[in-house]
Amino acid sequence: MGVLGNSSGFSDMLKKHLLLALLLSFLLTFSLSEVIFEERFEDGWQSRWVKSDWKRSEGKAGSFKHTAGKWAGDPDDKGIQTSTDARHFALSAKIPEFSNKNRTLVLQYSIKFEQEIECGGGYIKLLSGFVNQKKFGGDTPYSVMFGPDLCGTQTKKLHVIVSYQGQNYPIKKDLQCETDKLTHFYTFILRPDASYSVLIDNRERESGSMYSDWDILPPRKIKDTKAKKPADWDDREYIEDPNDVKPEGYDSIPAEIPDPKAKEPDNWDEEEDGIWKPPKIPNPAYKGPWRRKKIKNPNYKGKWKNQWIDNPEFEDDPDLYVLKPIKYVGIEVWQVWQMYQFDEFGDVWFYIASISYLVICQMGI
Repeated sequence: MGVLGNSSGFSDMLKKHLLLALLLSFLLTFSLSEVIFEERFEDGWQSRWVKSDWKRSEGKAGSFKHTAGKWAGDPDDKGIQTSTDARHFALSAKIPEFSNKNRTLVLQYSIKFEQEIECGGGYIKLLSGFVNQKKFGGDTPYSVMFGPDLCGTQTKKLHVIVSYQGQNYPIKKDLQCETDKLTHFYTFILRPDASYSVLIDNRERESGSMYSDWDILPPRKIKDTKAKKPADWDDREYIEDPNDVKPEGYDSIPAEIPDPKAKEPDNWDEEEDGIWKPPKIPNPAYKGPWRRKKIKNPNYKGKWKNQWIDNPEFEDDPDLYVLKPIKYVGIEVWQVWQMYQFDEFGDVWFYIASISYLVICQMGI
């Protein structure tokens, strides 16, 4: 996982501090905000994180290194970075248990891919219940999975997956992640009205509702498939003008006429070739079969559509947005090439900053 930063260390550092300043000002605006977990990956970070043994027995487990990366504006501003090709990486940290019921959840982090990625993920997971951190891996249940996933030129996906009643549901929208080598801050916001926002570098990329953008609950409304178009429903936007009359002699106009400019060839022999006749050309006066002009239909009611009705299979869940109490945050990824870095985790109301900065927080209504 690339280190936090732009190709220019100074601009990367400036960008980071500006985004963090925006986060701070935002949190100060709402006094009910509560920072659940913040990680800047400073010295001592390993005491908070547990490295999993997942895939170790198969020789496929990779290790993170603590580094400022290639382009660091501040060599002391470090994150954690993947260090081996074709490996699985898994770390987790236990955090103060919290519930997002009646609270706004904000997950934010920053990440940078320092080289072209053939295949690899850079996402974060929020975990509920008991987790054996030494066995944390790809099959460990999670409540939220959020972040970029790249593979070749086709997959540039930004995952937003939430768990509901033990089943994982990916967002239906096609969200695209950043693909350059710069540092980017990713933020997921989930509100008590089941609305959400996804931000990249503090700019909203997507927003909507869990009701419509995940296939968790059946839709509230469905089309009435039993409804039929009324017999008197006129959906013809234009009709023939009944007052339009065919001009006299219209049908006698030929489609072709002799070419008036044609001349009999000098070598034409009437005895051998017969009587010369000029070739036919399209008649400019011929307009095709006569049809009445079209006029607006005064009885037009529009295109008939099936009406929307209440879905009898829809049963609302006012706690649709509520996750199981969160107890851990995890990084579990696989990559073909190394060199992408998490910098910071931050508040859950802005971004979980790079995995040199990660923050989870929640806010009152």
